Amino acid sequence: MGREFLDLFDRWASTYDETVYGGDKEYVEVFSGYDEILQSVAERTVGTVLEFGVGTGNLTAKLVALGRRVIGVEPSVEMRKLAQHRLANVPIHDGDFLHFELPIQHVDSIVSTYAFHHLTDDEKRLAARRFNTLLSMGGKVVFADTVFVDQEAKEKAIRKAQIELRSNLANDLATEYYTTVPEMTRIFQEAGFDIEFAQCNAYVWRWEATKIQPVEAQDAPAVQ
Repeated sequence: MGREFLDLFDRWASTYDETVYGGDKEYVEVFSGYDEILQSVAERTVGTVLEFGVGTGNLTAKLVALGRRVIGVEPSVEMRKLAQHRLANVPIHDGDFLHFELPIQHVDSIVSTYAFHHLTDDEKRLAARRFNTLLSMGGKVVFADTVFVDQEAKEKAIRKAQIELRSNLANDLATEYYTTVPEMTRIFQEAGFDIEFAQCNAYVWRWEATKIQPVEAQDAPAVQ
């Protein structure tokens, strides 16, 4: 459920923004166009927005600037502290994609950036079905994260990182739960969504999933 990465994010919190804005040369390509990616996600939302993986609040701040009501979910204590200090009027709760408390029954949009890969594909399926139960018809999930055209492209990216001596990136790509565009498409279609993709940089794609049919409540994981 991504909680195995909590220690990493607690340690990373103080330098996270430095990394995403180009301070770590191994990850420059991953975060290329970072502000534009976040802005493109924010602009595709409406109404009340549920954000998973708030981090230091970079996407949250863009949502607030657009006048959205935001409810945040962030499992890292240190990340959550930084985001809450920055955005005192935004409720940011402890939780993750599968386990969270929501103070209202429905939301209009669900967003996340650079976080969904912390779930296995089976966990992504559970999360997508839960998203369906939180959204009305036409509600949207707008995510941006690293995914690959196919498994061959993923393996090629790992080899490229190894050849270029970007060992941390190579290890991340090999050991975290990065999936493919076809698999992500299946996950959301099976959960009752229509889905469209747009490539943002060499690693990151944005996808917009629109709820077109409900899923049975018993088929979706319960919030804890």
